[in-house]
Amino acid sequence: MKCYIGIDLGSTTTKAILMDDNMDVLGQGITNSRSNYDTAAAISKQEAMISTRFTLFHRAFEQISQLDGKVDDFLSGLERNFRLEQYLEQLKDLQDTSIGFADNPRFKDQKKAMVEALDATFAELEQAAVPMFAPGAERKSDFFRDIAGGQFMSTSERIAKEADLNYDVLLNVYDKAIIEVENRPPGGDLSGKFTRALDKLVTEAPEFNVGDAEISKPIQDALGVELEETFVVGTGYGRVRLPFPKDHIRSEILCHGLGAHMMYPETRTVLDIGGQDTKAIQVDGEGIVENFQMNDRCAAGCGRYLGYIADEMNMGVHELGPLASKATKVAKINSTCTVFAGAELRDRLALGEKREDVLAGLHRAIILRAMSIISRSGGVTDQFTFTGGVANNEAAVTELKKLIFENYGEVTINIDPDSIYTGALGGAAFALRAAEGDVTGAEEEQGAA
Repeated sequence: MKCYIGIDLGSTTTKAILMDDNMDVLGQGITNSRSNYDTAAAISKQEAMISTRFTLFHRAFEQISQLDGKVDDFLSGLERNFRLEQYLEQLKDLQDTSIGFADNPRFKDQKKAMVEALDATFAELEQAAVPMFAPGAERKSDFFRDIAGGQFMSTSERIAKEADLNYDVLLNVYDKAIIEVENRPPGGDLSGKFTRALDKLVTEAPEFNVGDAEISKPIQDALGVELEETFVVGTGYGRVRLPFPKDHIRSEILCHGLGAHMMYPETRTVLDIGGQDTKAIQVDGEGIVENFQMNDRCAAGCGRYLGYIADEMNMGVHELGPLASKATKVAKINSTCTVFAGAELRDRLALGEKREDVLAGLHRAIILRAMSIISRSGGVTDQFTFTGGVANNEAAVTELKKLIFENYGEVTINIDPDSIYTGALGGAAFALRAAEGDVTGAEEEQGAA
């Protein structure tokens, strides 16, 4: 099967979209961005291919009578168990790598105690993994580093204390090991992982009878489909660092404009707030960029800004929007500068202002900055599409809707649940065009770079 892939390397996350000849999106993948851009691109692409396998499974299973009405439940169980297999594989890699770093002359006197403590720590982490991927379980993150890191620190600190071992030495080897593991894409036999995931379903849901050839054969057939990387296009904040030839790179402006058009063909104005920049883009009826503005010299008002605020308040970024939505009034924030935001935040809290009111003010300040960028690009034209990670923040969306109405009246505002993939979607479309010999986009690159 010919596959066309778009990879959007953002400052926070790297996304990938895989589509076929018919421009049908078959798979999507995401990973946290890191200093090794080759790895970030490889993992997001690998995840998009795994997602594509599940799409192929779904198509095949819809024809199976015994799965009638149960396909989604079956695939949900299969994916949970597959993700558990992936996690356990990386956990074992982290354990082996950590023990390898413990084999260092400077730890000579502590090596035995360190290895015992590491083995005990990872034994507990392995036991804790199963309930994390159980039906209905919720995880704050799906990224390996986020899940394993917090558990390692809390578990190893306790075990080190019990063994009368300096906790810092365990933390030292972990810090080195996690970088190596994170920059090493998960390997192993893909078919084997799916087989083990299926075996787990026998215990979890015997009613699916996964040993039946009617079910097992479509899975093997789907795994046997060759996914040919016909053309790959890279885009995003870190696109110049992607391991692609120049003719496989497109600007994020072009990709976000085209991606938004593909999601909502009537789109004329696009706002993308990512981790490192904010982009306002005007497109025509074909998704071609007509004008744009962006703040590419400062992270104020972007995802990084929200991340900094979350750190200051000892919260997760995903918790900011819900808390801000509980505000009874909106505090007036004087600056969206990331450097000064922490000081102003602390001052306001010290004066007795409620956290939710301050956060509501911070979200409004972010959107006010975005509105200024939109205005410079040509204003808002119906329809309007909001993309990027911040589009998933309910407080930001609320303020955006208010300000759009105040300044432009009734406007249709589109927010796709998968808006974070907009740039990768546009990249995949450019990949298909390039494979077909259409150089449109490459010729426009200079104007939208």
